[in-house]
Amino acid sequence: MAATRHDTAAIGEDRDWAAQAVAALQREAARSADTHLLHATFPGLPGIDFYFKDEAAHPTGSLKHRLARSLFLYALCNGRLRPGQAVVDASSGSTAISEAWFARLLGLSFTAVMPAATAPAKIEAVHALGGHCELTGAGTCPQARAGEIAARGACFLDQFGLAERATDWRGNNNIAESIIGQMRQERFPEPAWIVCGAGTGGTSATIGRYLRYRGLRTRLCVAEPTGMAFAQAWRLRDHDARATHATCIEGIGRPSAEPGFLFEVVDDVIEVPDAASVAGMQLLERNLGRRYGGSSGTNLVACLQLAERMHARGEPGSIVSLLCDRGERYDRTLFDPQWLSRSGIDPTPWTQRLRATTEGDGAQTPVAAQSAAASLADAATPGSSNSRP
Repeated sequence: MAATRHDTAAIGEDRDWAAQAVAALQREAARSADTHLLHATFPGLPGIDFYFKDEAAHPTGSLKHRLARSLFLYALCNGRLRPGQAVVDASSGSTAISEAWFARLLGLSFTAVMPAATAPAKIEAVHALGGHCELTGAGTCPQARAGEIAARGACFLDQFGLAERATDWRGNNNIAESIIGQMRQERFPEPAWIVCGAGTGGTSATIGRYLRYRGLRTRLCVAEPTGMAFAQAWRLRDHDARATHATCIEGIGRPSAEPGFLFEVVDDVIEVPDAASVAGMQLLERNLGRRYGGSSGTNLVACLQLAERMHARGEPGSIVSLLCDRGERYDRTLFDPQWLSRSGIDPTPWTQRLRATTEGDGAQTPVAAQSAAASLADAATPGSSNSRP
């Protein structure tokens, strides 16, 4: 049936608004400078250069700024987002902050469905940007609740379902292209490893695909909180695998395998206990002079394990990882000694181990061996963690 004159006019208005919204997002991207790639070396690991891509420098303070822009563009270009339509997504915090920022840019209302245990500073940041937070208890799936809200007319950005396909992995200044371009003049321009976590799976999928697209020998490692779904599913190549532990590291470590988890593009997975991630956060602050979140600490511990392997083989090279979000968001949780004590997390042994590795105390047990021992101990007592889901 042919569209009526009124329908045709409405469709035209929607298309005009979508074109203006896309142009606004493109202007924002053009105004955003690329994030810095910070360089570090450690005396205990000579011949290995470490690089940390500071994604916390984005306007919304995290790696998820890139993803949020991509999700809005994907919704607009697929005709899923209309003028004045409310927007909703499920998030553990950082994506929600970025989505709230872009929703405000486009003049749209935004609701974040978040676990009640999300760091308070993240909830406050969404509110400050004009968004609304609906907090869910342990028995409620945030994605399912976001889907219910979308059924009433909101546009569901669906980061967990769409991140892998919404990101342009061939280029368009995605994070992988940015890293490889910034490494071009370094001592070891082709990294031996790139390390990232897995939340939606979008970042690991983008990096893994791009490395293959460019024909690079660089390998991809996913840094995963101990016992979480990506590690279990990657080993079995089974999307039905489930986490065996809880974690307090927000943004990564999913309870079940997400649709965007692409196992074939990942070369290794290193599991990191929560206490080690907290020690990694503290080490980053001491070495870089500012605070980053828990997943950045997870990444660092995995980098050090890979570097130990390279050092043992006499293999020089470079390792690149991500600084995912601002540490200030965790001042009342992961950076609070009392909160850590209440949660049963003691980073002290790991702090000593990481310092020994980076400073070159060969008498200490390697990080990899310590991590494996901790993982085995945790596996012997499933569900014993006091960390939040």
